Amino acid sequence: MAPEDPPMIGKTLALFVLTAGAELVGCYLPYLWLRRNASPWLLVPGALSIAAFVWLLSLHPSLGAGRTYAAYGGVYVAVAVLWMWRVEGFRPDRWDLIGAGLTVLGTAIIAFGPRPASVS
Repeated sequence: MAPEDPPMIGKTLALFVLTAGAELVGCYLPYLWLRRNASPWLLVPGALSIAAFVWLLSLHPSLGAGRTYAAYGGVYVAVAVLWMWRVEGFRPDRWDLIGAGLTVLGTAIIAFGPRPASVS
C-alpha cells in the first residue's frame, strides 16, 4: 500500500477500528460473565464477536501478518482507551491519551511508512 493513497489509508484505519471493536466486545462479554456475575449467555455473542474479529483481521491489506498485527495493536490501544471512557465510564487521563497517541503514531509508521517496492 502506498502512503500517498489517502482513500486506502482511511479504509485501513476504519477496518482497524472495526476490528478492535469486535475484539473488545468479544473479550468484554466473557469478562462480564466471569468477573461481574452476568449471564453465561453472554458467551454466545462474545464468541461470535471473536469470530468476527478474526475474520475482520484477515481482511486487512497485505502488510504481512506480523506487520498487520503490530499496526493493528496501536489502533486497538486507542480504541480500548475510548472504550474505557464511553463503555466503562472511566475518563482517560493525560497519560492514557499520550500513550494512545503514541501507539497510533506507531501504527502510522508501521502501516504507512515508505518501503522499497519489493517489500510488502
